[in-house]
Amino acid sequence: MSTYLDFEAPLQALQEQILQTEQIGITTEVDMSDNITALKNKYTETAQTLFSTLSPWQRVQLSRHPDRPYTLAYINAITDNDFLELHGDRGVKDDKAMVGGFGSINGKTVMFIGQQKGINTKMRQYRNFGMPNPEGYRKALRLMKLAEKFNKPIVTFIDTPGAFPGLEAEERGQGEAIARNIYEMMRLTVPVICIIIGEGASGGALGIGVGDKVVMLENTWYSVISPESCSSILWRSWEHKEQAASALKLTPTDMQGFGLVDDVIKEPVDGAHRNHEAIFSEVKTNILAYLKELEPMHPSDRIAKRIEKFNQMGVWK
Repeated sequence: MSTYLDFEAPLQALQEQILQTEQIGITTEVDMSDNITALKNKYTETAQTLFSTLSPWQRVQLSRHPDRPYTLAYINAITDNDFLELHGDRGVKDDKAMVGGFGSINGKTVMFIGQQKGINTKMRQYRNFGMPNPEGYRKALRLMKLAEKFNKPIVTFIDTPGAFPGLEAEERGQGEAIARNIYEMMRLTVPVICIIIGEGASGGALGIGVGDKVVMLENTWYSVISPESCSSILWRSWEHKEQAASALKLTPTDMQGFGLVDDVIKEPVDGAHRNHEAIFSEVKTNILAYLKELEPMHPSDRIAKRIEKFNQMGVWK
């Protein structure tokens, strides 16, 4: 059963009408194809209108939609059924909130790394709600260095509400682990593509977010802080989260306008959460296009361009 957000109510009503009309056609053996086609066209038109006028807060809600595909779903869909997950940071443990391993895409071997959320309550706890500990970032860096050793490109999928803020994470060096990843990713000799597929919050996102191409899906967000946390700091309440979302300028359009991301990948007309196969295909096409652009470059030129890109970010006098 699909989940619909409050502002998706018109789509839910139309979808129910389509299902009812199909059922009537089956039970009465009457040709209802014209009615179904008309309803589907109306559904598409309504979705186009609805999703073209989303507020920043509504995009934040969509990025967290429970039906939205997570990292492993993307990896399993776009690889050639040969993804081999690798585990552990060789120091503390295997962080289940961070996954990674080798897989091939159209015969080309790639190192995939990403934050993984759970699809139900038990799995969310198992994956720590997609919030990695320091060992998660150290595992990610170990896998990046392994990819560099064998001259394989890296693709990261970013989807986290932030790095885990617990006391034990701080004791094991959360800030240092993220900072080390940023430093090392700047100098990786292989192509690095970073794709924000859901939430891109704070240092949790930056820990695997430095690349030659940093791109966002259409209904995602990328910011130093979540709207709720921003609201709680400024207004001592979560009630102003919608206002905070607008002020943070966290949408893909804002991020591309500021030069903080290189591209925005279009989602299906009614969102990635409604059509998994379409978004998998679109992401795969874009990854192959980025690799075709990046791989011919000399490693030193690629690194220099990557560093220059990040040096240009921000406003200063």
